[in-house]
Amino acid sequence: MTQSKRETERKYEPPFGGVAGLPDLTGAGPVASVTTAGPEELDAVYHDTEDLRLARSSVTLRRRTGGPDAGWHLKLPLAGDTREEVWAALSDDVPESLRELALSRTRGAELRPVVRIRSTRTVRRLRDADGRVLAELSLDEVRADAAASGGGRAEWGELEVELADGVDAGLLDVVEKRLRKKGIVRADSPSKLARALRETGVEAERERGSAVVAGSAGAYVLAYVGDHVGKLVAWDPAVRRDLPDAVHQMRVTCRRLRGCLRSYRSVLDRRVTDPLRAELRWLAGELGAARDQEVLGERIGAAVAELPDTLVLGPVAARLRVWEVSQGGEVRSRTREALATPRYLRLLDALDCLVRQPPLRGKAAGKPARTMARAVLKEYGRLAGHMEKALALPVGRPRETGLHEARKAAKKLRYAAEVARPALGKPVARLGKRAKAVQRLLGEHQDAVVAQDTLRQLAVAAHRAGEPAFTWGVLHGLERAGAKARRQELPEVWRKVSDPALRAPLEH
Repeated sequence: MTQSKRETERKYEPPFGGVAGLPDLTGAGPVASVTTAGPEELDAVYHDTEDLRLARSSVTLRRRTGGPDAGWHLKLPLAGDTREEVWAALSDDVPESLRELALSRTRGAELRPVVRIRSTRTVRRLRDADGRVLAELSLDEVRADAAASGGGRAEWGELEVELADGVDAGLLDVVEKRLRKKGIVRADSPSKLARALRETGVEAERERGSAVVAGSAGAYVLAYVGDHVGKLVAWDPAVRRDLPDAVHQMRVTCRRLRGCLRSYRSVLDRRVTDPLRAELRWLAGELGAARDQEVLGERIGAAVAELPDTLVLGPVAARLRVWEVSQGGEVRSRTREALATPRYLRLLDALDCLVRQPPLRGKAAGKPARTMARAVLKEYGRLAGHMEKALALPVGRPRETGLHEARKAAKKLRYAAEVARPALGKPVARLGKRAKAVQRLLGEHQDAVVAQDTLRQLAVAAHRAGEPAFTWGVLHGLERAGAKARRQELPEVWRKVSDPALRAPLEH
């Protein structure tokens, strides 16, 4: 069994004089009183792979005794000063649940002890006027030993300020202002582990990637690819834990990577990137089943909720719930199975290799203006072709298919513009924004089309069970009308995207 929480904290160099050197924090923002607790004796053994794959992605895994939360702790980085901490009960070996959550980083490599950190901790709790704990200041005397025989040893002091759950992060700034007045500054290391690895000599020299000319087209493309490879790895634990929006975000990351590798084939050799695009397509497809079912269920559920009671006949909510449960279990299982395959881990390894040793082509070293603008304009040309073809088709399945293809082309244009935005600025940003408007409109149309098919299936199932199918027919009619309305809006939205003035700055 695991539990999780988010922790928001900052680390500082210890005050001169220990606890006596801390400033009085009473009156700092909502802080009304300060209480003291401790000392506590904490003993943590940190585990990692031989080449420190967890530490190098700012992840820590430890087995800690002492203190109120003894157990196994896996800490995953989030934005800013915040991390997600997943806790599991004490055991001799790494719990399988935590091993699985670390898999996108470890790639199945053996986890072993790398360093032992013991701390003597004194705690001050900052409380509001009602006595509620707002934050804890922990002053630690730290002793670190490398786990391998003959390894190094290090000692240091550290001050940590951690917010309680639900407290505004602005309190950290208020506290830091008081600390600075006493000469207390931020610590150089982001975590005890990072400092311990460095000072005990465990951390080896990092592998260097290929040199890329700064400010070149290759540099901009690789920065985008590297950022999204990192996001793909980071979303993995959230998907495994079935957290809200995680599948969607991981799937979108796959699409952005695929789009970048497609649009910038003049920068990265397609003989290397095309197989990666195919594997990213496979992964997005495995994730897509779960996401599509989730979105569709929410859409139909919201539509039912908006209907007047007089139009809801029969066990509509129960029928919808049966459909969600029967579909949802299957697609979630499919997602978990995909993330457990060697194929998935090979894809992550291949993406890492692409970032470290990019297959650069000649245009990668050139200035970005021409190369990246040309890639964006080429994607616009593809979108224009799809739109022209789709709008010429009669209403019906052929046009629905054509508009779906246009939607995918609009995404590719948007992602190509996204990659180029840091280099080309506002002109490409405006084009990307207009492409997003087309994508959103066509997405709403596609959702309405898919919903009609599902509603018909629900109506058939209700009829066979002897239930009224009237409500499903009402919803089907609403979705049909919605799809028609989106088609009527499309020419005006497309006119704004196809305006030659929008592309002119990129053509010169």
